[in-house]
Amino acid sequence: MKKPTMPLIAIATFAAVALFSTFRAAARNPQSNKIEVNAGADLVSGYVWRGVYQEGSGASIQPSLGIRYKGFGIGAWGSTSLSSGFKELDLTVGYEIEGFAIQATDYWWAGQGAPFYSRYLDSHLIEGALSYRFGDKVPLSLEWHTFFAGNLDKDAEGKRQYSSYIQIGYDFSIKGIECTAAVGAAPWNAPAWLPSHDGKKGFRISNISLTAARKIRITDRYSLPVFVQAVASPATDDANLIFGISF
Repeated sequence: MKKPTMPLIAIATFAAVALFSTFRAAARNPQSNKIEVNAGADLVSGYVWRGVYQEGSGASIQPSLGIRYKGFGIGAWGSTSLSSGFKELDLTVGYEIEGFAIQATDYWWAGQGAPFYSRYLDSHLIEGALSYRFGDKVPLSLEWHTFFAGNLDKDAEGKRQYSSYIQIGYDFSIKGIECTAAVGAAPWNAPAWLPSHDGKKGFRISNISLTAARKIRITDRYSLPVFVQAVASPATDDANLIFGISF
């Protein structure tokens, strides 16, 4: 019998611990019966994902729509360039309780005019994710993401790579400005989302970021949320400073 690879062992272990804790928490704390609907959008000067600038994106509008019920949620998130044909649409389903979250996301960024439905797995990537946020007393968050379907995650020989991303984040506040510091990395080969122009493989840090957000008072009843994100990516030898407005 072939031995499991290290990526599969790591994914299975992390999933088992998170799922056990999630279901235990669900048994203790039933969720509210209220249906929540959230809609909004960000206007950003550039699109950076997991520390990697998305080529051809430029200034973009990024709307989102989500529905939650008893901890279960479905959502859609998109990004459309204001200056080119770059377009992305991601669909997500998941469950969250007491800081634990498990979700699956369908990523599609083939671009304006590209087919969305035909030859589905040739242009889509499906990812599973587990995360945990410790709470307000310890505002630390941990994330693990792994692609498990879609041809874009396969190598030249057709072998699946299980491209993964792990991240640790920390929230804090300074004089009314809400900040998040994060470090993210690919634990092993990541052809699906991390460019490897230099041919390097294995563990690579792609995201060292600091995001600062505040609200600018416009009227007595309305304040405009804005944010700035500084991002460094050792894996791609790149850095970006992004400005955004939330609606």
